[in-house]
Amino acid sequence: MTTTETRPVLVATEADDITADMVITELNRRDVPVLRFNPADIGDGLTVSAWFGTCPTPVVGQVRTPSRTADLTRVRSVYWRRPEWPSFPHLPSDDSRFAAAQVRYGLGGTLYALDGPLWINHPLRIAAANYKPAQLALAQQLGFAVPPTLVTNDPTEAREFIRIQGDAIFKTLRWTPYTRDGVPVTGWADPVTADEIDDSVRVAPHLFQARVDKVADVRVLIVGRRAFAVRIDSELLDWRKDYSALTYTVKHLPHRVDKALRAYLDRLELVSGSFDLAVDRAGDYWWLELNPNGQWGWLETETDLPMSAAFADLLMRGDRR
Repeated sequence: MTTTETRPVLVATEADDITADMVITELNRRDVPVLRFNPADIGDGLTVSAWFGTCPTPVVGQVRTPSRTADLTRVRSVYWRRPEWPSFPHLPSDDSRFAAAQVRYGLGGTLYALDGPLWINHPLRIAAANYKPAQLALAQQLGFAVPPTLVTNDPTEAREFIRIQGDAIFKTLRWTPYTRDGVPVTGWADPVTADEIDDSVRVAPHLFQARVDKVADVRVLIVGRRAFAVRIDSELLDWRKDYSALTYTVKHLPHRVDKALRAYLDRLELVSGSFDLAVDRAGDYWWLELNPNGQWGWLETETDLPMSAAFADLLMRGDRR
């Protein structure tokens, strides 16, 4: 499919993003103009200029990279993938914090003000959707089976919860970059016992959850009105620990689950999302979490599902149909 439409698609992401590359390749194949940028490149690598209150259009201006320019009044859609904000390490600490804030609220605020283009997904909607306690509450409202979960910084309550559940896990409430002795580490879903709980729990809320007696995991990507479901089989509690140990099967979701996932995105005003579910021995689906900007590129490679084409379809059209 090709197009003579000249309105550009903006793709905001970090420098090395294979998933975004897949979507851009598909858009290029269709002759759709794309401007890719990373907020961290502000300065010589990225310029923004915007006027407000001087003409009928709410926002008038441009975003420019060394190779391309996009007229903000003509942006067709925005793929807000994995952009990085600048940290200005060469500046004194106070100056770097000041400059970083100006970029986030200047460049970010200008882009967020664009209400004509389709966003996948709007950053403010992504931010709102990333709170796991709110995710759990909405999942329960929509009829999902939700594992018993405790969020607390009270060690006594944590120990009692774990004893009652018998088989419990700990999960981070939010992934953050973390190093220990200079080595990057990440937070997996891990088993936890009551004896492991000490007063350090008081420092911050922790998420403890009953372990689902699962036989498989299911990752579901929804893009607009298209759903791609893949069963992931492994012996792992958290399949992300070892991708080489996984096998994949394309699934057709039960209508009830498919309908609830779409309703979930609608409630959060998201166009796309990656859901993690668990399937138990009875075949029931359990809610685990939503990543409103999750990885999916490797699943397309493993299954040949046309995920990047689905993103390109939406970005090219600029609407949710």
